Amino acid sequence: MFLGALFAAASSVPRSYLVCSFLGPVLLWQGGKLLDRLWWRPRRLERSLRAQGLRGTSYRFLTGDLKEFRRLNDEAWSKPLPLGCHDIVPRVTPFIHKNVREHGKTCFSWFGPMPVVTLTDPAPVKDVLSNKFGHFEKPQFPVLAKLLADGLAGHIGEKWVKHRRILNPAFHLEKIKLMLPAFSACCEELVSRWTQSLSSDGSCEMDVWPEIQALTGDVISRAAFGSSYHEGRRVFQLQAEQAELFIAALQKIVIPGYMYLPTKNNRRMRRISKEVNSILRGLIGKRVEAVEKGESTNDDLLGLLLESNMRHTDENGNSSLGMTIEEVIEECKLFYLAGMETTSVLLTWTMVLLCMHPEWQERAREEVMSLFGKNKPEYEGLSRLKIVTMILYEVLRLYPPAIVFSRKTYKEMTIGDVTYPAGVILELPVLFIHHDPDTWGSDVNDFKPERFAEGIFKASKDPGAFLPFGWGPRICIGQNFALVEAKMAICMILQRFEFEISPSYTHAPHTVMTLHPMHGAQIQLRAV
Repeated sequence: MFLGALFAAASSVPRSYLVCSFLGPVLLWQGGKLLDRLWWRPRRLERSLRAQGLRGTSYRFLTGDLKEFRRLNDEAWSKPLPLGCHDIVPRVTPFIHKNVREHGKTCFSWFGPMPVVTLTDPAPVKDVLSNKFGHFEKPQFPVLAKLLADGLAGHIGEKWVKHRRILNPAFHLEKIKLMLPAFSACCEELVSRWTQSLSSDGSCEMDVWPEIQALTGDVISRAAFGSSYHEGRRVFQLQAEQAELFIAALQKIVIPGYMYLPTKNNRRMRRISKEVNSILRGLIGKRVEAVEKGESTNDDLLGLLLESNMRHTDENGNSSLGMTIEEVIEECKLFYLAGMETTSVLLTWTMVLLCMHPEWQERAREEVMSLFGKNKPEYEGLSRLKIVTMILYEVLRLYPPAIVFSRKTYKEMTIGDVTYPAGVILELPVLFIHHDPDTWGSDVNDFKPERFAEGIFKASKDPGAFLPFGWGPRICIGQNFALVEAKMAICMILQRFEFEISPSYTHAPHTVMTLHPMHGAQIQLRAV
């Protein structure tokens, strides 16, 4: 009787009223959650950090410090540096430089509604990267990451453990040695092309930045896909464009739902992702089909990855312990991005700095010629390079490809005297740490490869202050790959050419995803 009366009463009420009566509380609840995330929670976190003695900027609704970050970047990047100046922190990371100067070497700022604590002391930075005080997450932007490369670098927990275990065999030194012919062939193509560009007097001017990007794109294409590397070149071009779009989107991702808006940037990112996935799916599908027919997996990265993946699946009798084709695609996208970017940045800045410091260029050439003459470098000789290695380390210190690492607390965690609530981003500014006179001495901004004469651990006051590839369990899996490739390339360039800075060069390092020369790297080459 009661239910019948209730339904009868409800049937006489207008439908719009019923919708509003149910929808109203839902919207209020969702609005309350949004208000808490964008206002009350940041205010609570700010009070917690200040109560423990940390200083920093005040929270601004929704955008945090993004507007000031962009303003300082635009201002700093509008002015080039004097030629030969390696004091690049104020120009490259003006916001961090200003915040540390005003609020101390441990301070906080705001990435939208998320507090960002900057740690510049190598000791706690090393503790965070080594998980000494517990596991730290990597900040997650899943929709954006999926469009760029949702591979090993972004994974956490058990998924990271599984992927690292499967990928490790492909990056052992013994496997990298097998890729030396690919490295050598790409470098030979580069120096031959440069030789053909020389004028009748044996010299020419060239912007080596796009040239070296093309070189490292070819190396990663050939090393990843072997004889199919020509098909992979398109991936390199697309991933380079995607990286620039990624940075633009990252500045706006704090706006709720931004990545789902049909903006020009978002539409282009989705088109690129679709094309990259299609190319890689085709390459991987052909290789998987060949493996199933009993053909060799080859000694390229894709073959080694598939071999390791199948071994983990077969040995354990559980396909969930291996990677899906979708996951293999994402790892291949990361091969391109990390493999091309890191080495192209290292090689370009190495050439620029050897132009600025010709005495070291000559010392490096003498070492290369004494070991190899005009012959192609081989692994045993590359491993004996001392001066070239010192130079590469000093370039990585002054101009590290990745200028900052980030971690995030997923629960309350204590580092030193500070307890960080869940949801705090920990910013580890590699570039700032590499240029800190308290750690490296008063000559911190001088190009002095000899500081690495006794190795990395004796180069500074703190052995954890050199972080171009990270530290701890998540140290870059491809660091040996990058260094061997860089040694091969710089040796073959030094064998054929001497070089100096062109008058048209403008010294203006800045960041896209990594540390690029803003206006290129114009160099005058001369045949040796």
